[in-house]
Amino acid sequence: MRHIISILIENESGALSRVSGLFSARGYNIESLTVAPTEDASLSRMTIVSIGSDDIIEQITKQLNKLIDIVKVVDLSEAAHIERELVLVKVRATGKDREEMKRVADIFRGRIIDVTESSYVIELTGNTAKVDAFLDAIDRSLILETVRTGVCGIGRGDRILRV
Repeated sequence: MRHIISILIENESGALSRVSGLFSARGYNIESLTVAPTEDASLSRMTIVSIGSDDIIEQITKQLNKLIDIVKVVDLSEAAHIERELVLVKVRATGKDREEMKRVADIFRGRIIDVTESSYVIELTGNTAKVDAFLDAIDRSLILETVRTGVCGIGRGDRILRV
């Protein structure tokens, strides 16, 4: 099962390395990882997407809580949450393909953020399924480059990750 683990971590050098090292030492794969400072400059929020059984994720959570840099760990997948991912896609856009790329971007509520004589750069945000569907809707031979941020997530309602 896919799990989204949200972590509050001290904003210090080497903290990211210790967390990723914990996963690799136990043979667990990180599907995506995002990290950035929070409203408190001394803390960063890390979002990790990993696939594993509930038992494996529980073990990972326990191991994460043992690291000295970790302030708090929450599995967002356990309750209602919102997740988003950003993708930037550079596509070949010449001749009849220009209008088709614009149409597909509009259907998925993407934005064309750069235009040249031969290409567009399309920006799209949404959950992973929406991003995947968008990429599947584009002729693969027209995709020149793809950049994905990975998932970031937040609990819904009163559910807050805070010290």
